[in-house]
Amino acid sequence: MRSAVTTLVPEGTATTQSSTDAGRFRRGRRTRSVRKIALGLAGIAGFLLTWQLLPALGVVDPQYFPPATVTLSQLAQDVRDLEFWRNVGRTLTQWGLGLLIATVLATVLGTIVGLVPFLRRATHTTVEFLRPIPSVALIPLAVLLFGYQIQSALLIIVYASFWQVFIQVLYGVADVDAVARDTARSFGLSRGSRVVNLVFPTALPYLMTGLRLAAAVALILAITAEMFIGNPGLGREIVFAQSAGNWPAVYSLVIVTGLLGLIINLVFRAIERRTLSWHQSVRGEDVL
Repeated sequence: MRSAVTTLVPEGTATTQSSTDAGRFRRGRRTRSVRKIALGLAGIAGFLLTWQLLPALGVVDPQYFPPATVTLSQLAQDVRDLEFWRNVGRTLTQWGLGLLIATVLATVLGTIVGLVPFLRRATHTTVEFLRPIPSVALIPLAVLLFGYQIQSALLIIVYASFWQVFIQVLYGVADVDAVARDTARSFGLSRGSRVVNLVFPTALPYLMTGLRLAAAVALILAITAEMFIGNPGLGREIVFAQSAGNWPAVYSLVIVTGLLGLIINLVFRAIERRTLSWHQSVRGEDVL
């Protein structure tokens, strides 16, 4: 017979080990964050240096591609102008309204179509036909319907953003576990209760992904509408600067639109992480 060997672990050792592991995990996360920020700053510095050298070395014409120092100086001048901030506000207003309308419509319609198999089959061909149509192609129709008004811009913003959210909601509703759905039905839960307690938590990660994608698309279309329709905003200012041959102002405004896109993406990623803190995809990112 083999004798059983019992190992006695001193009281508090497990707690100490757990605290040590947690401390190492936090330090590892801080180290990775610092390294990520450092690499990002190095990339920006390398980009600006390349930008500065290209016109200085004559690789491109400085008249049409001004050095980074000239463009950044123009940007510093722009941010001190009140009209510049008004244009930023106008662009963000169109972006926000279009995104809100598209999200509400896509969430409601996506949930209804996704829950009814007949509707999903009946609308599949129509969705696949309408979804690839470029929103820019609708600009003449938008101007014909609403003229040179904000409604024209909202039409193409909503159209482009709608599909980003609608398709994700469809996938999310279809991803509901069949066993969980049958269990909820066997327990006599009403349709509304099943939507709130089963369908919505399953579709929420898909909805947040669609919303983040739609936010970026809405900004692109808001600026595009201002450029082609002529609504007040950053897009129209880019066209005015280009027509006047003010190339530093053109590149300065392009940088601003890029910064807006970056900020919007970071904000929606933060919202997504906070909203889905319980989801395994977010927890997996924290462990890595």
